Amino acid sequence: QVQLVESGGRVVQAGDSLRLSCAAAERTFHLYAMAWFRQTPGKAREFAAAISRSGTNTLYGNSVKGRFTISRDNAKNTVYLQMNSLKPEDTAVYYCAARISGTEGGVWDERSAYAHWGQGTQVTVSS
Repeated sequence: QVQLVESGGRVVQAGDSLRLSCAAAERTFHLYAMAWFRQTPGKAREFAAAISRSGTNTLYGNSVKGRFTISRDNAKNTVYLQMNSLKPEDTAVYYCAARISGTEGGVWDERSAYAHWGQGTQVTVSS
């Protein structure tokens, strides 16, 4: 089981920026494709962004495209989500997810594709 710990969530104002981090306790982190999902009460977990194990490929959900950027530092076993121009509708618990990847460039946007999940970090955007 890959342990994932998210951090960086807090209360911000609309229009602000915020960076989330997800640290993995996994020495083979470089073999895992990573993703961020988000969830609000009563709704399904929504795909936000994904990055391939090499970092060369990324994928974004329509609601965050152009505002959020996913990146990773394999030397630090960490994946990031830079969130700009935040909106109240971005308010959610943000979850980090991981899956082993057999290819350098594989990215996935389905929740079922990921086997490992963090506990989440709350992001609240006030208007």
